[in-house]
Amino acid sequence: MSVVSQETPNPIPPEFWVRPADEIEADLAALRALEKIPFLPEPEIPPEVPLEQGAGAWVVTKHAQILHLSKNPQIFSSASGITLLNTPEEFNEFFSSMIAMDDPRHARLRRIVSAGFTPRMLKRLEDSVQQVATQIVDDVAERGDVDFVVDVAAALPLRIVCDLMGIPDSEYEFVFNHTNTILGAGDPEYVAEADDVLTAILTAGMELAELMNRVADSKKGGDGTDLTSALINADLTDDELTPADLASFFILLVVAGNETTRNAISWGLKYLTDNPDQRAIWLNDFEGVAPTAVEEIVRLASPVTYMRRTALVDTELGGQAISAGDKIGMFYLAANRDEDVFVDPQRFDVLRDPNPHIGFGGPGPHFCLGAHLARREITVMFRELFKRIPDIQASGEPDLLMSSFIHGVKHLPATFTPA
Repeated sequence: MSVVSQETPNPIPPEFWVRPADEIEADLAALRALEKIPFLPEPEIPPEVPLEQGAGAWVVTKHAQILHLSKNPQIFSSASGITLLNTPEEFNEFFSSMIAMDDPRHARLRRIVSAGFTPRMLKRLEDSVQQVATQIVDDVAERGDVDFVVDVAAALPLRIVCDLMGIPDSEYEFVFNHTNTILGAGDPEYVAEADDVLTAILTAGMELAELMNRVADSKKGGDGTDLTSALINADLTDDELTPADLASFFILLVVAGNETTRNAISWGLKYLTDNPDQRAIWLNDFEGVAPTAVEEIVRLASPVTYMRRTALVDTELGGQAISAGDKIGMFYLAANRDEDVFVDPQRFDVLRDPNPHIGFGGPGPHFCLGAHLARREITVMFRELFKRIPDIQASGEPDLLMSSFIHGVKHLPATFTPA
C-alpha cells in the first residue's frame, strides 16, 4: 500500500475536527469524491507513549461501503480494537466490552445483557428519563443562561445510566469526570499535556471498575430492580457475567451511553439555533415532528465519528485491494453527508424522510444496543425544553472536543427567558 499525498485531507488526527465547520465539510466532501478509498497516515506517537506506531488506515467515507463493512463481520473484525491507534487486546476489552469482540464472544455477552432489559426494566427506564429531564429543567429554568453541555445535555444520559446500573447519586460527579478523562484524553482540558495519557485513561477505567464491583457486591442476593441486580442475580447457570464482564460493560455504558447522547443533544441545540425555520416547524407540532427531527439530529451530529474494523483476509472494497491485517476507519460522520444518499446533505431538515443515517452504527451485529434509549432521551429533553423554556438558544459557538473518535462538544453557552 502507499500513503496518499500530504495534500489529501486526513481525518485521523484529532486536529482535523476542531477547525471551522465549513473547512471540515469541504475536506470530507473531497474525501468522498476520491476515485478510490485512501490510505492515510496515523499521527506520530511520541516516544514516551508505550504504543505501537501504526502505518495508518483506509479511510472509508461512503455510505454504501460502510454498510458492506458492517454487514460482514466475518471479513472485517472488531476484536483488534475500535479506534485506529494500536492498543493492547486487554485494553480494548476493558474499555470497549462487547463492541471490541467478534462472535461468538460478542453474541454471548450481548445476549446476556439484552436479557436484562425486560419489559419491566424498559418501562422503568422510560419513566426515569421523564423524571430526570423534568428535574434538569427545574434546576436551570430560573437562571436565564447555562453551559448547555454541562448543565443539561450531559446531565440527562449520565444520570439515566447511573440509575439504570444502581450507582448512587453521590457518585455522579465522579463518573462524569472519569468518563471525560477516558474519551477526552487527547484534549488538554481533561488530561494535561504533561500527564501520561495512557496512565490517566487506565486509572480512570480502573476506578470506574472498582466502583462497579462495589455496587455489584452490595446487590448480590438482593431484590433490586436496577440492571446490575438483574444481571448478577439472574439464574444463568454456566452463562453468568464475570466481575470483569460487568465492569467492562459498565464502562461501555457510562462512556458510550453518556457521551453519544450528550453530544447529540448539544449539537441539536446548535442546529436548532442556526436554523430557526426548522425550530419553528418542530415547535408547532412537537409530537408529530419529533421522530424525524431526532433522526436528523443524530445524522448531522454523528456523535461517534468513526469505528475501526480490521481485515481478517485479503479482500476488496470499492475497487481497492485491502490486505489481511489492514485497519479500516468507517467514518460515520462523513457517510451521513454522502451526496449519493442524502439530498442536500448539509441542510438540517427536521422533516427529512427517508433518513437512512448510520449515526447509531451500520447494520449488523454491532448496531447500537442503546439506540432506542438514546432516541427517547433526545425526544424527552427537547420536549421539556420547548415546554418550559421555549426560547432557549445557543449564545455562542461550541467548544469542541479534541478528538477524532467522538464528535464532541465540551461547552456550549445558552440563554433563555427565565421561567
